[in-house]
Amino acid sequence: MKVAFISVVPSPYQRDLFRALAVRPEVELSVFYLEAAAPDSPWPEKALAPFEQILRGTWLPLGAARCHVNWPLPRVRDYDVVVMNTLMSLTGQWMMRTSLRGRRWIFWGERLGRGGALHALLTAPLHSAAGIAAIGSFAERDYHERFPEPRMFRIPYHCDLTAFLTAPRRVRGDGETVFFFCGQMIARKGVDVLLAAFDRLGATARLLLVGREAELPALLAQLPAAVRARITYAGFQAPEELPRFFAQADVFVLPSRYDGWGVVVNQALGAGLPVLCSDMVGAGYDLVEDGVNGLRFRADDASALAEQMARFVREPELVKKWGAASRRKAHEWTPEAGAAKWVEALQTVLAK
Repeated sequence: MKVAFISVVPSPYQRDLFRALAVRPEVELSVFYLEAAAPDSPWPEKALAPFEQILRGTWLPLGAARCHVNWPLPRVRDYDVVVMNTLMSLTGQWMMRTSLRGRRWIFWGERLGRGGALHALLTAPLHSAAGIAAIGSFAERDYHERFPEPRMFRIPYHCDLTAFLTAPRRVRGDGETVFFFCGQMIARKGVDVLLAAFDRLGATARLLLVGREAELPALLAQLPAAVRARITYAGFQAPEELPRFFAQADVFVLPSRYDGWGVVVNQALGAGLPVLCSDMVGAGYDLVEDGVNGLRFRADDASALAEQMARFVREPELVKKWGAASRRKAHEWTPEAGAAKWVEALQTVLAK
């Protein structure tokens, strides 16, 4: 079957999946990106595979978002199924409302926010999709409630965790517990909540931060000097550098006020780390099993997060026990496993 994916940028994590899907004998794959790179996620540029292509075009500001306009567009009649991973772009809206009408297409996305009339207008084409591939159970429940007509599939992000699985973990013995956050230092990621929680921990707790600096200097300025001294900020790191930072930690923390998925949770599993994440992190519902390899807490609740972090300081044996459970789970989240789910979904849509 000939399949085209329309995505925004060549993200390293989606490309892991596309490479696995491209070698499946059932699929003849083409992937089209609306632009070459995202300014807020400056991943190192990598050569495109033969099945990948950057569409010509530009973008327009839409609030804080980038609204893409591309031309010429792929000829959808050349494909058996088209998968759309863009909703806010003019390119995506045009395709869903014109060239894809009456054809088999799937929308693939994280949980959508709620909005007013404009949001309803932008999401209206999803009612006529042949299927929706929800990125995790967090998204699946929401899509099923709002768009009951399409066939529903649950296909979270699956990425290559080999480097995380093989990186040697930090050898404990210094009596310290190292908590780790990886992501943009912004309010949506709950970095202020993390710092407030960390401020309540004792001197044996340390915090390692990796990601784009953004609002971090102002947030750190609000902390006492003694607390700042226990925090290390390592800056933005390329994807291939991340395994060595995960390996320095004992516990991974993702306190987002909203995260449709959160690939860093996949990576934490590969690194063999227990995970603490808010109840607004999509990956937490599929990758974190409470009391087995981590815990969830109410978003925006620094007290609840502080209590959970303090538990690892008091019970350091949980780091090894729950970390081992995370690593076992990681073996189930390979790109090959994700490709198998996609083949099943595509075949189901074609058989309809």
